[in-house]
Amino acid sequence: MARLSHTNREGEAQMVDISTKDNTLRIAKARAILSMRSETHDTITEGEVKKGDVFAVARVAAIQAAKRTSDLIPLCHPLPLNYVKVAFEWLASDQLAIDTEVSVDGKTGVEMEALCSASVAALTIYDMCKAIDRGMEIVSVKLIEKRGGKSGHWIAQ
Repeated sequence: MARLSHTNREGEAQMVDISTKDNTLRIAKARAILSMRSETHDTITEGEVKKGDVFAVARVAAIQAAKRTSDLIPLCHPLPLNYVKVAFEWLASDQLAIDTEVSVDGKTGVEMEALCSASVAALTIYDMCKAIDRGMEIVSVKLIEKRGGKSGHWIAQ
């Protein structure tokens, strides 16, 4: 059975030593799905949410989250990110996809940064719209793709 990289031989949590790894371009993409009432979709798309432009605020929150992932996830390395891209797509009038892409030239991947970014964007939309729809639900958050590093290219099925 493979040993987890974030534990030592005694099973204690540890930060992974990346000092001998090569710097490579690493990219990760994640997606969060947020479900809501159709009326909430209409309020968002008509720009009538009282707290402001939902997508503009969620985009900034997503970028901040990617940049601050190591402050939130204890064993993540702080990374000098190249970019964070955030996109919103209505899958239906009651379902919103939030796609994030994060890139770094570094010794470790940016999967957690992409996942954190998508999650915080979804939470921000919930926060901005909870007065009109407390039943919104973050249905999923998942890694879609990662590139670079020793393990190479991976795409979700």
